[in-house]
Amino acid sequence: MPDNAHVMFVDDEPHIRIAAQQTLELADLRLNGYETAEAALRELSPGFTGVLVCDIRLPGMDGMEFLRRALEIDPELPVVLVTGHGDISMAVGAMHEGAYDFLEKPYTPERLTEVVRRALDKRALTLENRALRRELEEHNTPGPRIIGSSPSIQRLRGLIRQVADADADVLIFGETGTGKELVARSLHELSRRRTGNFVALNCGAMPEQLMESELFGHEAGAFTGARGRRLGKLEHASGGTLFLDEIESMPMAMQVRLLRVLQERSLERLGSNQTVPLDLRVLAATKVDLREAADRGEFREDLYYRLNVVTLEIPPLRSATAARTFLCCSSISPWSPAHASARRPRRSPPPSCRPCSRTPGPATCASCATPPSATSCSASSSISTSAVWCTPRPNTAP
Repeated sequence: MPDNAHVMFVDDEPHIRIAAQQTLELADLRLNGYETAEAALRELSPGFTGVLVCDIRLPGMDGMEFLRRALEIDPELPVVLVTGHGDISMAVGAMHEGAYDFLEKPYTPERLTEVVRRALDKRALTLENRALRRELEEHNTPGPRIIGSSPSIQRLRGLIRQVADADADVLIFGETGTGKELVARSLHELSRRRTGNFVALNCGAMPEQLMESELFGHEAGAFTGARGRRLGKLEHASGGTLFLDEIESMPMAMQVRLLRVLQERSLERLGSNQTVPLDLRVLAATKVDLREAADRGEFREDLYYRLNVVTLEIPPLRSATAARTFLCCSSISPWSPAHASARRPRRSPPPSCRPCSRTPGPATCASCATPPSATSCSASSSISTSAVWCTPRPNTAP
């Protein structure tokens, strides 16, 4: 059972709550007592890892209503009802409505402990099955996978799922190699735009004189050498997603034109006066703080606020040994069948993975994708990985 599992015990009689607490504490089980069902419901959530034990006869909300309300929060919550001798038929009816079990007063301490332990085991199995189903769904999701089981990785995957179907533009911030394009592709593959194009453009690698034509396209004769119409990246991404990597490298003149496209969701090709409507989502990635760049006059402030609707921040976790070991082992296994079991190390990593988990350094998760023949997992190597951390940043306009 989970380490944080405990029992929510609802009874309006203080001496019964105290007796139950003493009984379960002697069995190494934690109990939180509540005088009313309303107080217990306020602290109940779908991820609750414990068990509910509730008396049927209560002032205010009774045990039957408490059962129905609890199962609305989580239909698989184990609820144990405590009943007097005259309420047996009511308790049997409650089990038909979804109660896990019932205790008839007066019950022995052994009986209470046994029922609670069985219910906790059932709850632990239910939560484990849910986690495995979620993991299976993630593995079966088309496109790139963000691997890892650390809290920061789980938060990232959760936030990606949360914002994937929103049409809001996203700004992805992180050092080079931390996986910004992987996050962008995951957002695209999990969105309703997955059937459209995912168009990636590295603003830092594109010559300035070609960027306007690449982004906006052109008509025949728009400039010397333009022999025919060509669709730009923006138009090609319509119906899908445009990913602008190293957005901080985009020239100021292009930033002005991109801002207008984001505002109007339309463009004009070079050499044309005709407006072309666009239906696209823009994901931009940067390795510098655009807020500071805007303050220095190196990036347009209005474009920053237009992009900063949702921000995913991906700082490297250089000291996260577990995450680094996990990524290292996951990268080794494609090249070595002997390390296939290292994809999900549980107790300790295999010998070839242990050295890199002890190695500090400023490198990124990209270095972990290099085959062992090129990047050695030795104690003296400079390999280090980064995991991802995802937090929403405040979008406060000046």
